[in-house]
Amino acid sequence: MNREISKINYKIHTDAIKEYLLKDLTNEQLSYKYASEADMLNVALFNKRAKQWREENPDLKGNMRDYASLNELLVLANMESYNAILIGKGMEQMDRMKELRKLARTQLISLEKLGDSGIKKLEGKK
Repeated sequence: MNREISKINYKIHTDAIKEYLLKDLTNEQLSYKYASEADMLNVALFNKRAKQWREENPDLKGNMRDYASLNELLVLANMESYNAILIGKGMEQMDRMKELRKLARTQLISLEKLGDSGIKKLEGKK
């Protein structure tokens, strides 16, 4: 379920890419641009590209996001939304990468401090 939530949020991210970054590109270029943006998020959060993860984990199916923790998936969803905003503002990829890396670190630290007991307390407030 956690992975499905991040997949849904990815739509926000890809829509921003499509609207602001993909004008006048060939199908091959479009494919590369989506992959490039996804890999930028991977590097910002996981410190590696998808290809590197696959090479390190040849026996695992899927991708690194399928094996991410709940905290990482929460941060990834936030990063996708924030990246969509930054793309809309016309920010270059390198500058977005720096901002997203800071966001990832800050949020992961906050979530780690909250810990499982904090998440369970939040769930109990429903």
